[in-house]
Amino acid sequence: MDTEAQHTERGRSSGEEERSRSARVSGTGPGASDGTEAPEEEAGEPSGFLTWRRTGAIGLACVVFLLLFSHFVLQPFLVPSSSMEPTLQIGDRILVNKLAYRFGSEPRRGDVVVFDGTGSFVQEETTGNPVTGLLHDAAAALGLAEPDETDFVKRVIGTGGDRVVCCDKDGRITVNGVPVREQYVMLGDQPSSVPFDIVVPDGTLWVMGDHRSQSSDSRDHLGQPGGGVVPVDKVVGRADWIGWPFGRWSTVPETDAFASVPQWTGGGHATGRGRGHG
Repeated sequence: MDTEAQHTERGRSSGEEERSRSARVSGTGPGASDGTEAPEEEAGEPSGFLTWRRTGAIGLACVVFLLLFSHFVLQPFLVPSSSMEPTLQIGDRILVNKLAYRFGSEPRRGDVVVFDGTGSFVQEETTGNPVTGLLHDAAAALGLAEPDETDFVKRVIGTGGDRVVCCDKDGRITVNGVPVREQYVMLGDQPSSVPFDIVVPDGTLWVMGDHRSQSSDSRDHLGQPGGGVVPVDKVVGRADWIGWPFGRWSTVPETDAFASVPQWTGGGHATGRGRGHG
């Protein structure tokens, strides 16, 4: 009778319902994937926006890391002029080692250093738009912009206590009475066209560019309040590498020009060995 047919249909329907329920729970039924449900979009935001937000966060974290690394460890520095030719060329990105003088070491004769010239080469610190200045400082810290007008790169010729004189009868600079054979000076340049005789005060440096005819250095600031010397605590770091352009990848060459220079005693005689690179 119809009662049996109705019972059979009801049983089939119940079985299909159970299988469907089982499939929804186990994730093995038609239309199921691997048993995981697709993640819901956060707060209704489109997935593309979330991707860009994550990318931006990662990019910002990288920039912050580079700025911190540049501030404390190794800073790129764009060479803006020809004052250090042939050692450094216009447009070179040098890598300045900020840890070189952090643990008791001090600049040595022959080192190429970057320093803040405020108070020695520049008497007043320049002022401007603070926002623009901040952006410029960030770009300069990454080597993407020219350094501040107060930053300079030069070679250390004399350290505290040294007597530096120009020039002897052969036209050479002497340090503590010893002539210095400066192989790094630009070909055709004199060691200096300006005569000078100075005893470098303790805690300061006498610095000069390698391209002597194109360098504004300690010689040009002798009559100013700073006396042409640079305080050691104004040194940013030592230029150790040329990082850009690719064709100029190299270390900044060391020199043994000061290896035989003794320490100056101030009494007409010199004692001890120099601190130049051996």
